[in-house]
Amino acid sequence: QVQLVESGGGLVQPGGSLRLSCAASRITFSAYAMYWYRQAPGKQRELVAGITSGSSTNYVDSVKGRFTISRDNAKNTIYLQMNSLKPEDTAVYYCNARWSQARLNFWGQGTQVTVSS
Repeated sequence: QVQLVESGGGLVQPGGSLRLSCAASRITFSAYAMYWYRQAPGKQRELVAGITSGSSTNYVDSVKGRFTISRDNAKNTIYLQMNSLKPEDTAVYYCNARWSQARLNFWGQGTQVTVSS
């Protein structure tokens, strides 16, 4: 079965940093565009960052300059480096893999990020 497993979440103070990881298995990893979403309680799921199979990246305006998405195809893993964290970054962060040509779309279970003093 396809599997995406997020890790690296936790509790940090405002201004702190976290590095999220998403490890993929049983997929042709290099063919997928990869994304990080987040969802706070009572709010809609939001696309935070994406990276294509060619390593082009995009970010929601609220995280530009603070977050960096990257991928390591040899390790079948993507990362989200989160710096200068703010309380409004608090959410469950989800990893998503998409191969549009093959109509494939998979989600991880999520990892909690809490930014609070």
